[in-house]
This record gives sequence, structure tokens and C-alpha cells, in this order.
Amino acid sequence: MRAPARPRARILLPAALTAAALLAGCSAPRDSPSAHSAAPSASADSPTAGTGSPTASAGSPAAPTASAATRTASAGAHPAKAPWKPRPGLAWQWQLDGEVEPTVDVPVYDIDGFENSEADVAALHRAGRKVICYVNVGAWENFRPDKDDFPRSVLGKNNGWAGERWLDIRRLSVLRPIMERRFDMCRDKGFDAVEPDLVEGYGNDTGFRLTTADQLRYNRMIADIAHERGLSVGLKNDLPQIPQLLADFDFAVDEECAQYDECARLTPFIKAGKAVFHVEYKEPTSAFCAESRRLGLSSMQKKLELGVWRKPC
Repeated sequence: MRAPARPRARILLPAALTAAALLAGCSAPRDSPSAHSAAPSASADSPTAGTGSPTASAGSPAAPTASAATRTASAGAHPAKAPWKPRPGLAWQWQLDGEVEPTVDVPVYDIDGFENSEADVAALHRAGRKVICYVNVGAWENFRPDKDDFPRSVLGKNNGWAGERWLDIRRLSVLRPIMERRFDMCRDKGFDAVEPDLVEGYGNDTGFRLTTADQLRYNRMIADIAHERGLSVGLKNDLPQIPQLLADFDFAVDEECAQYDECARLTPFIKAGKAVFHVEYKEPTSAFCAESRRLGLSSMQKKLELGVWRKPC
């Protein structure tokens, strides 16, 4: 039950945001942006620029505009249960490194989906916990058992962490079955929800010309895959797209919104009755807990490796 320390990718907004994103209230980026194309790819599955030479396949439809509640589930998908809906204010533990310590007295655990077994999840359930399945959906990892399922054409630049490379999220027909198998794993192990990591590649130097529309399309696909399996799903970071994605996701997971003075941007989730699970790494609790309580966030301080240690608000 040991996983390496996870990347903490802070989003770097593209230099030119789409008009829709601006109208949704996205604020100016705090970091120096990378150059990205402002226009969506002609086909979500047939990119014309990027790392590698992707094989052309049937193009995906235009970016969805309907909410998750109004889209039809994929054929053959039969959720075994209604997704769990975490409410604001729930305390949580987030442990991705080392053997999971099950005695932390909180109602929600977020743990690595690959590194923990069905028995581990069941033990947490017996202790009265809900359990979130951490899965990386935005980068290839050379230490995962399904690493050979990813064709080289979808692998982009290193994301700053050893053994990891950004994915070309435009290649929906390639990535969807891989992510479906990963979410099948989460469901079959008994997890209640999924935390999909690195769903903000469009704001980073991935090696691909990803756009805001590409990211919206991919993130909605990820949410659909979870819901089809009876799993709730959290939006990880990606604050600029909260207005467009709020209806698709059941809760949020945020890193360092206090450090960057962004926590108020998560209030749409709280107002919708959806939990925001939040951590800070550098900021002491004295610097953010008062605001977290005011906003209704589920906040704590953690060390970057995400081991057992935690200091909650």
C-alpha cells in the first residue's frame, strides 16, 4: 500500500482565454502563462499538433453544453448505486504515501486506487468511513500496472515528476477505455468516489496544443465515466472552469487556494451543497483556517508527500 508522492500541478492559464471562460468570471492568471492555441482543435480525437504522431481516428463531437444530469449514460452502463454526495464541512484524511493508517477519526478517506485493495477499502467502510479513489487521469505514470495500455502517441512532456508525462487529452477514443478500466477498478474495490488528478493540462506546457474546450470535453467525459459506475467524482483544482463544470462534479478537491488567495472561487460548490476538500502545504493553519471556516471548506495542512500527518482546521 505504498505510492510515490503525488505531483502538485498548479494551473498556468493560457494567454488567451475563450470568450466563454471570460464571461464565466475567470480572473487573470497569477503565473506566467505558456503559449497555447486559443481555438479548439478541429477534432478532439485527431490533433494536428503535439508530441508524437497520433493516429487519426473518428472525431469526437463538439464540446458538450448540457449538464451531467441531462446527458445520457453510455450504452450498457448500469450503476449499482446512487453516487454518494459529500456535504460541505466533512472532515477528511488524504493519504497517498505509505501504508494507510485507518485510525484517523474522520468520516472521509482519500487514498490511492491502485495501491489499496478491496480489503483495505472494506476495512475503512467497517470503521464508518467513506473512501475516495485517487486516480491520475491527466498524466501517464511508468509505475502503474497499466502503463503499457497507453500508446506512445498520447504521451507528452514530463510534468516535473520522475516517470510521468502529460497525456494528450484530445484523444478521447484512446483514453476513454483506459480510464473506464481504471474506474472499474475503483468501483470493484468498493470505493465511493473518485478523485481524478491533473485535469488542468490545458494550462500547462504539456507538449500538446490543448485548449479550454479540450479540457472541458475531457473533464466531462471523466465525470460521466464515474457516474456511469455509481461513483461520485471531484473536480481537482481547475478553478477557472468551475462555472462550466459545477453541474458535472459532486465535490471539489483543492490544493493551496489560501496560499494564492483563491479560496472564494470555490464557493459555487459550497452554495450548491457540495463539499470542498482543501489542503495547504506551506501555509500554517493560523493563516487560513478562519477563512476556511467562514467559507465552509473542509481544510487541513498536510506535508507535500501526503503521508499520515495532518493538521486540520
